[in-house]
Amino acid sequence: MKILILNGPNLNLLGKREPEVYGNQTFEDYFKELTAKFSDLELVYYQSNIEGEIISKIQEVGFSFDGIVLNAASYTHTSVGIGDAVKAVETPVVEVHISNTHKREDFRHVSYISSGAKGVILGFGLQSYDLALESFR
Repeated sequence: MKILILNGPNLNLLGKREPEVYGNQTFEDYFKELTAKFSDLELVYYQSNIEGEIISKIQEVGFSFDGIVLNAASYTHTSVGIGDAVKAVETPVVEVHISNTHKREDFRHVSYISSGAKGVILGFGLQSYDLALESFR
C-alpha cells in the first residue's frame, strides 16, 4: 500500500514550536520511525505551508495512492478548498491532529475536512499518525 502523509503549515517547525503542545521531536525524525515501524507500507511524506500546494498534492495522489494521512494544521479550520479537495478524490483520507483540538481555542473545534474524511484522530501526540496508518492495514 502506498500512503501519503501530508502536513500543513508550521508542522515543519515540530521540535521547536510550542513543545508543550507538540513535543520536542522533529517530524523528519518521527517519519524515520514510522517507515521502520510500518515497513510493509510505502510511505511518502510531504509538507507545505501553502494552501494551494496542499490542494494540488491531494489532487495529484488522490486517484493513485491507497491512502492519505492529512494534518492540515490551521487550514483545517479555515480552508473550504482543502475540504473540497478531500471530497473530490477517490483515495480515502484520515484527518489527524497532534493535539486535542477540542481542548483548545473555539475556532479549532470546526473542521472543513472531517465531513469528507474516512475518519478523524486527534489528541494522541505524534501517535495520531500511527493510529491513522493502522486504519489502512
